[in-house]
Amino acid sequence: MAILEIRNLAKCFGATLVLDDISFSVEKGEACTIIGSSGSGKTTLLRCLNFLEIPDKGVITVKGETIFDADDQKTHSDSEIRRNRLHFGLVFQSFNLFPQYTALRNVTLACELLAMDREDYKARKKGILKEIEDDARSLLDQVGLSDKLDQYPYQLSGGQQQRVAIARALAPKPDILCFDEPTSALDPELTGEVLRVIRSLAQKKTTMVIVTHEMQFAREVSDKVMFIDNGSIVEEGTPEQVLVNPSKARTKQFLERYYE
Repeated sequence: MAILEIRNLAKCFGATLVLDDISFSVEKGEACTIIGSSGSGKTTLLRCLNFLEIPDKGVITVKGETIFDADDQKTHSDSEIRRNRLHFGLVFQSFNLFPQYTALRNVTLACELLAMDREDYKARKKGILKEIEDDARSLLDQVGLSDKLDQYPYQLSGGQQQRVAIARALAPKPDILCFDEPTSALDPELTGEVLRVIRSLAQKKTTMVIVTHEMQFAREVSDKVMFIDNGSIVEEGTPEQVLVNPSKARTKQFLERYYE
């Protein structure tokens, strides 16, 4: 069974149709890469998955459970959306770290806030907070930043900030980790360090949906590639099928222009 299933997703902004009948699935441990021109709907799709935008139509299922159905108002409540958002972690283009907090605090904060809703929080507060900090330290070590725990975002390079953001997204243990062009705000020399972290996550079979403009990276890391154009999926398949031997004329045109 797919860990994530999207059926007939649509999103409009005013009279503009941004996502048009999007359907796809992602298996557990799969890295699914989304490519396409600017304005094609890639970021809006990720924002709908993370409920930063609410789809106008469609169904989102995670681990066999319907967490959003545009026709079922019960799935639209604020409490349901907050709960269902926890299935996903999102790494933004521009890091979005809290400048007033250290790297460690940026990673622990969301988990600490979530822990306050636990029934045993008052009785086990000290132990719970220690577990959260230990996990955060381990994640920062995993992304190569064990020596930067007490530094603030302004003291870190762009690549280091993005690696903190990846650790932060992993901290609540989401089912699916989403990346929205994670290297687009980085200088080319800093891109490699972030892509290495994502490759390591792929090797560990972390379920990921990755919007990227790095075609070679997509070819190397992906189990599945989707090409989106004008809010619709034009072509999907293995990296070999989509990036090397595309069958659709629009995909070929996009890749030819990209590699010019």
